[in-house]
Amino acid sequence: WRSRATCKPWQSGRFLLRIWERRQPPSRKGINTTAGQGQQVGTQEKQALEDLEMPLARRETETLFQEQPQTGNQYLEDALLRSYLKTHLPPKVLEEVNQDLERFGTRLLTKIKPLGWECELNPPVFRQYDAWGQRVDHIVTCSAWRRMKEIAAEEGLIAEAYERRYSNWSRLHQAVKLYLFSSFSGGFNCPLAMTDGAAKVIESLGIPGSLKNAFDHLTSRDPKKFWTSGQWMTERRGGSDVANGTETVARKQPDGTYRLYGFKWFTSAADSDVTLTLARVADAEGQVKQGSSGLSLFFLKVRDEEGKLNSIQVQRLKDKLGTRQMATAELWLDGAKAELISAEGRGVASISNMLNITRIHNVIGAVASMRRMISLSREYARRRVAFGKLLKDHPLHMQTIARMEVQTRGAFLLLMEIVRLLGLAETNVASERDQLLLRLLIPVAKLYTGKQASAVVVEAMESFGGQGYMEDTGLPVIVRDTLVLSIWEGTTNILSLDVLRSLTKSQGQGMAVFFSTVQKKMELASSTAKLEPAVKQMRDAISSLTQFLQAAGSKGAVTMELAARDFSYTLARIYAGALLIEHAARPDASSTDISAARRWCKQELCPVATEWENSSYEAEEARVDSALVYEGSPACGSRL
Repeated sequence: WRSRATCKPWQSGRFLLRIWERRQPPSRKGINTTAGQGQQVGTQEKQALEDLEMPLARRETETLFQEQPQTGNQYLEDALLRSYLKTHLPPKVLEEVNQDLERFGTRLLTKIKPLGWECELNPPVFRQYDAWGQRVDHIVTCSAWRRMKEIAAEEGLIAEAYERRYSNWSRLHQAVKLYLFSSFSGGFNCPLAMTDGAAKVIESLGIPGSLKNAFDHLTSRDPKKFWTSGQWMTERRGGSDVANGTETVARKQPDGTYRLYGFKWFTSAADSDVTLTLARVADAEGQVKQGSSGLSLFFLKVRDEEGKLNSIQVQRLKDKLGTRQMATAELWLDGAKAELISAEGRGVASISNMLNITRIHNVIGAVASMRRMISLSREYARRRVAFGKLLKDHPLHMQTIARMEVQTRGAFLLLMEIVRLLGLAETNVASERDQLLLRLLIPVAKLYTGKQASAVVVEAMESFGGQGYMEDTGLPVIVRDTLVLSIWEGTTNILSLDVLRSLTKSQGQGMAVFFSTVQKKMELASSTAKLEPAVKQMRDAISSLTQFLQAAGSKGAVTMELAARDFSYTLARIYAGALLIEHAARPDASSTDISAARRWCKQELCPVATEWENSSYEAEEARVDSALVYEGSPACGSRL
């Protein structure tokens, strides 16, 4: 929750009470409060009502009489997170991680949160020329943004995953810290995602000697040495189709380095120290190979030792809906010096490690934004009085927040499952089954949590009424920054098709592992009577999914493409349901753990089967789709 220096939220005169509240002030006798808060809330509401009953001219102030929701240490207030760590971490690891996270939670509240808001109020500025007309292409960031970089190093937000102090649990420890950091980071979670991805690529290449220095900087805990990385992939044609959209050319130099020439249309964290980028290597005749097999991966420093740009021109900063705290730019590469780090023509395969990491970070951001908004919403419900009682005493209001909470819990456990599997893979203890599952779950979780987060944060904003729409409450910032999560690192449809590719490549093994893992998790609930309804609903969903796969297998590729989105949603809902059931089947599970699992499983778990029964994936339906979309359009006269 944030406030501007010039206008404090909940106190500004321009935040007026609703008209109906002014016209019909409720009776003082109608205010109900709960134990432990009644006296404080009652006193404040009594004063508010007295002011409302005064004639307008006699009121001393014209402020909004609502209390600002105050949240505490986010780690200590996250019951699901703490119970998950207690269940899974070895005792010694849990003891140390718990101490670190509690300390970090305090630092977030007292030091990092104000910096995050400063980043929002002072977005980057592009200064193309100096006072004497010399082109400088300087991206000016605020001191809070630079301080965030130092804090990221001090907290080991990248280093933690690569030092592996806790073996396979190190990646999970890092992910939890990023999860807590994300909503307070002022957008700095984005450059950290790409930095983590770059470090992962370099590590996957065996940390060659030429990249050892870069790897050490990217994973450093020393603020003076820590580097961040960009990820320059999107070009003028835009989108995820890098195979056909990449025009940047790499020309080999006599010393073995390359010079890159091209236009990068969307470069996030343009103030980063280094970057990875794709380009096509030109042969002796200057010709390049098209398609994905013509792409190679390059590493380059953004500036030289003197601080001058590496033959890079900044065209402009992008004017974005959200994530305005971070500099995203259009760049010309006019002979930028770079190092080829993949085998020639293997750029897409080499950068896939980076994409997996950044997609996981996308999931972290999605779950974090949901958790933050619910934390604020539930706290507000304890303080805000409407229609004679606290919001938390309105059953419909609490039902709405509870539904958001269930969605957030499913998303959180899906995130934890992915980073748990990644930790196993990074320490060479993952089985083939683990690796197949990880490959499948990354795009599934990314696409599903991105959509979940957009829905949850908008719903949570509504739970504040008109206050949710006010800029200086900080709520609109969270909403805007969340909406990008279904777009960055692959849209929902792009990732749905990636899910299909993953399963095709595994020749059926991926789905076999998915089914067996889900079944195993459900077996843990066999002795928990209260979970029987949820288990039955899950078994019915699995049966429906199996029938769909058998029926769709005899159809053409168009059928599965049309079903890809619903199919991916089905995988996400079923797997998250299994995780919630597993968590609720613990001996020390709480009643809310059981309720969350039961409620999750009451939703449509297998939408792909429902739509299959509705014949939504027939070729004729695809033609109807086009007719519906283009009716009345000039395009309707042409062949679609």
